Amino acid sequence: MSYVSSRLAAVKPSASMAASQAAKALRAKGIDVIDLGLGEPDFPTPPHIIEAAFAAARAGDTLYTAAAGTPAVREAVAAKFRRENGLDYGADDIVVANGAKQIIFNALLATLEPGDEAILPAPYFVSYPEMVKLLGGSPVIVECPETTGFRLTAQALESAITPRTKWLFLNTPGNPTGAVYSEADLKALGAVLARHPQVLILSDEIYEHIIFDGRRFVSFGNACPELRDRSLIVNGVAKSYAMTGWRVGYAAGPAPLLKAMSTVQSQSVTSVCSIAQAATVAALNGPQDEVTRFREAFERRRDLVVAGIAGIDGVTLSAPEGAFYAYIGCAGLIGRRTPDGTVLADDAAVANYLLNRGRVSSVPGVAYGLSPYFRISTATGDDILTEAVARIKTAVEELE
Repeated sequence: MSYVSSRLAAVKPSASMAASQAAKALRAKGIDVIDLGLGEPDFPTPPHIIEAAFAAARAGDTLYTAAAGTPAVREAVAAKFRRENGLDYGADDIVVANGAKQIIFNALLATLEPGDEAILPAPYFVSYPEMVKLLGGSPVIVECPETTGFRLTAQALESAITPRTKWLFLNTPGNPTGAVYSEADLKALGAVLARHPQVLILSDEIYEHIIFDGRRFVSFGNACPELRDRSLIVNGVAKSYAMTGWRVGYAAGPAPLLKAMSTVQSQSVTSVCSIAQAATVAALNGPQDEVTRFREAFERRRDLVVAGIAGIDGVTLSAPEGAFYAYIGCAGLIGRRTPDGTVLADDAAVANYLLNRGRVSSVPGVAYGLSPYFRISTATGDDILTEAVARIKTAVEELE
């Protein structure tokens, strides 16, 4: 007897969660491991947000809410889009869910028919292809090499579109590379999409505020307003406000799609925690000083890691433009031999070696659709990152 459906059998567990669990297993044995597998800010949630949650709980704001979210949180999201992105959405154009990941899941469940294709520029967030497969679609992977800045080009997009294409996924700034799409980049993609009216666009902008070197963030919705009726703009409070555990994501998009997503929400998890929604209102409407402070810290940490990796023979790192990851090239390590005689055949072997020899947890590039690389999170303290880079350097120097 099988307890697992054929649909689920084709889906892999989250590679970043698996890397973190492997690190935890070693720690449980008393082994000192630095876990850089998960992308999670190490800052506490700002106090005014926590106080808003306390106030909501004390006021009795503890009941079910509408599936799409409370009027207050949807208006706060709409105001954020107007204020920060130049997007004119009303509260009725907004839905909230239990994290940006559930927004994406709900959208795919609401739209995908068996065999529908979703174009995923690689490297991609590890959950994108698995969610597409789980919900009956077919991922179409388009490799975006480092020579293009890990960005999808208009030519590559045009070549990937077929009559079965239902979705294009974009992620800016991107996980795992930190790549940022400029306004010109987005407009070039928009010109291609204008010729293919069957394609919906999912723009994952969760790392919007974590952007470096004075770059200006441009939302896909702002760059390509002519595609508004088939664009889903996805965001959330997890990364920018250090609220990963609060589980609140949100999106703006066309009314028929949002209605279908709300139906999925109502028949699955009912709604988002009422107290977390109140906290989100405080995050979006309140002071943004901590968001700026977080960004400055993430940029400093980026610089620290870039400088450290530059001193290690056999690995490379282009300075990430945003987010809080380092996607480290390891082509120079493939074929080298470990102290116990094992040949490093691929980036999965490299990540495994760095865990067991260097005591640093990372995620291999194969999980993101582009090898040979490995990803580390830079969303942790300077001292920890300094030690992690030193351990990677020592482990690499021990290879033959």
